Amino acid sequence: MSFFKKYFSREKKEDLNKGLEKTKEGFFSKLSKAVAGKSTVDESFLDDLEEILISSDVGLDTTVKIIDRLEQRVKKDKYLNTADLNSILKNEISLILSENNTEDLTAFSFPEEQKPHVLLVVGVNGVGKTTTIGKIAHQYKKNGHSVVLGAGDTFRAAAVDQLEIWSDRAETEFFSKGMNTDPAAVAYEAVQFAQNKSLDVCIVDTAGRLHTKKHLMEELSKIKKSIDKILPGAPHEVLLVLDASTGQNAIEQAKAFTEATDVSAIALTKLDGTAKGGVVLGISDQFKIPIKYIGVGEGMEQLQLFNRKAFIDLLFD
Repeated sequence: MSFFKKYFSREKKEDLNKGLEKTKEGFFSKLSKAVAGKSTVDESFLDDLEEILISSDVGLDTTVKIIDRLEQRVKKDKYLNTADLNSILKNEISLILSENNTEDLTAFSFPEEQKPHVLLVVGVNGVGKTTTIGKIAHQYKKNGHSVVLGAGDTFRAAAVDQLEIWSDRAETEFFSKGMNTDPAAVAYEAVQFAQNKSLDVCIVDTAGRLHTKKHLMEELSKIKKSIDKILPGAPHEVLLVLDASTGQNAIEQAKAFTEATDVSAIALTKLDGTAKGGVVLGISDQFKIPIKYIGVGEGMEQLQLFNRKAFIDLLFD
């Protein structure tokens, strides 16, 4: 049985393929132009490749790493045929994605001893944070888990209402203390609510504001301590939601949030609407934080668990 038949439905494979379409078109069309008329990978080509990777929002540091590794291959082999370039790039990208401990997940699950499993979600406004929470909740429900959404974004107008709408769509429990209340208190009581009702999963939203890094750090630290107080060891995951279409801006947001709190996983939204899919590599390489979810469409089923093998195979298909 093939990898895709075993772990991916035909619809999921098609969604991922469409989600990567703009990135594939942008990157490989530039690459084919750079390779045209060349028979070997030389310094001139490596300069062109560096420009292509940076323009695809792979990021300078990660681009330099890829180029350095290719240069080492050229020195070692003395002659590197352009016909082998795709397989070599595929191998290097696979290595980068494996270095940050990204697992090839196949199901929305968690360790049985972590009940309620507490997921704290962070990220700036506009990246699709609330939508991502709703879609994750839907997937957990689909897998037979009971879920509550905690409305910890108590400052933004309509944030509580938006989360409640997604709770209704996903058919989950909903916990809120209303607007302008203490987010740490909401988080504490949402986990308590999950415990009292013996629920499997508690997903806590947070305010999508960067402010100063100091303020962000203090606020997120207070929320985490509050959750740990009611359930020692929680939150079990801190998920950072980033908008892939913002490219380097997503990397800057990742810097701010990883400095402010212990981010354990990343969700990249709106991958289907951008040619900047190279940001997946930049974020993986720079922050060494596993990418867990990718958004490849607006539908409830189009938030997928990130699977490194599937991503690479379809990217180079």
